[in-house]
Amino acid sequence: MRALLALLCAAAMLSATGLAMAAPGATPDADTAAGADVTAKVSQHVKRGEAVKVRGEVTPAQARPVTVTVNGREVGTTRSDGDGRFRLRWTPNDSGIYRVKAELADGTASKVDTVNVYRPAQASYYGPGLYGNGTACGGRLTPSTLGVAHKTLPCGTKLTLRHRGRSVTVRVIDRGPFAGNREYDLTAATKAKLGFGSTGTVLTTR
Repeated sequence: MRALLALLCAAAMLSATGLAMAAPGATPDADTAAGADVTAKVSQHVKRGEAVKVRGEVTPAQARPVTVTVNGREVGTTRSDGDGRFRLRWTPNDSGIYRVKAELADGTASKVDTVNVYRPAQASYYGPGLYGNGTACGGRLTPSTLGVAHKTLPCGTKLTLRHRGRSVTVRVIDRGPFAGNREYDLTAATKAKLGFGSTGTVLTTR
C-alpha cells in the first residue's frame, strides 16, 4: 500500500512539472533561444592604432552573449541589449586587411565584414617613357596598368592604398622605387585612381 501511494505521489509531481513547462506564456532563456540570427558591420577604413567600431544586431531582439572574431581569432565579447543591438571596439596592432564577424554561443555567425587598417608610406609614380617595357613580375607596363612597384614585397601581393578619401586595391607588379626614401612607385593608372600627385604620402595596408 505504501509503495502504491509513493508511486501515485511521484506521478502527480511529474504531471505538475510537465504542466508548468508547457504553461502558456513561458519564455525560454534568452541565451539558449533557438532560431536567432546575428549581423555585424565594422568601420571600413581606419589608421593603425585607431579603434575599429563593431556594431551589430541579434534578431529576434533579445539579450545574448556575442563574441567578435578577427581573422578567426577572438578579440572580445559583449552582450546585446533588450533591442538586440550590440557594440564593441577593437584596436589592431598592425596595418592589414582584416575579416571580422560576430558569433553567438550556439555557433550562429554573421557574414564576414572587412576593415582596411592603414599605415602611412612615402610614394612616387612611374610610367611615362617606360610603356611597353616588361615588369619585374611579368607582363607589360601600359598607361592603364594598375599596380605598384616595391623593392621586397612578393610579386602579386595584394594591398589597398588610400589617399584623400579615395581607395584602390592593387597588386605588386614591379620592383622599385630606386630613388629617394620612398617605399612605393604607383603606376600612372593607380595614381589617377587615387588623385595622387608626383610624390607624397599614401596610406597602405601593407
